[in-house]
Amino acid sequence: MIYSEILKKGSNFLKKNKIENPDLDTELILSKVTNKNREEILLNTNNKLKNKDVAKFKNYLFRRFEKEPMAYILGYKHFWKHKFLTNKSVLIPRPDTELVIEKTLKYLPIESSKKILDVGTGSGCIVVSLLKDRPKCIATAIDISKNAINVAKTNAKLHQLENKINFINIDIDKYKSYNYDLIISNPPYINSIELNRLDDDIKFHEPMLALSGGFDGFRDLRKVIIKSKKLLKINAKLILEIGHSQKNHCKKILNENGFYINEISKDLSGRDRCIVSTKLQ
Repeated sequence: MIYSEILKKGSNFLKKNKIENPDLDTELILSKVTNKNREEILLNTNNKLKNKDVAKFKNYLFRRFEKEPMAYILGYKHFWKHKFLTNKSVLIPRPDTELVIEKTLKYLPIESSKKILDVGTGSGCIVVSLLKDRPKCIATAIDISKNAINVAKTNAKLHQLENKINFINIDIDKYKSYNYDLIISNPPYINSIELNRLDDDIKFHEPMLALSGGFDGFRDLRKVIIKSKKLLKINAKLILEIGHSQKNHCKKILNENGFYINEISKDLSGRDRCIVSTKLQ
């Protein structure tokens, strides 16, 4: 079978089953199978596919039909300026989370040599992206999931940062290292009702541990804020990703714990997504 035939069949199959972006997904799957980039595939549509590769292609296509996200099928996702390895142990890096990087860099001058803590590091995409742009900083990244820590370590190694980031498999409740200049976190913040409304791609494939913020969505946000009060130096920053309807309650928890709100930023859809705050006392 030649590339053009399998691309057409694959795309029609996904389209018929109401999968978004059927053409792009099919091209990316063929790219993975052949180990060629998309441009090369589209310029050589008469190339023949080996039988074993046809079988691989069908297997990946069926996984997409089952609503498995492309980031897991491909094994990577682009985030900020870099490529990160992903698997089902970690949340897929999202464009909205790039807002956390953008805001953090604003408060970290290029020559900064600050001590950073990343809480709930997942794939490590936030902390690795930050240290690539601020190479004089050092960081610790913690996560309750051992499998997530392993993925994050692999990504740090991939970007030659394994000696700049200390990865620890621990819950923030049990963490006892102090005097940080900055804490960043994209904690689980989806409440029980919203969890059931998520798309199947997310609900049935991404780790619930990284999504569920408990009944009200504030279980982990509250925990991170309260603990950050102890872990941060005075006048140090806490930068959080939040759910779009959590701004007011988050401000309240931050104020109650001695934090001043510097700014609240909106994501690509115009929804409140990132809070920058400063520990005052």
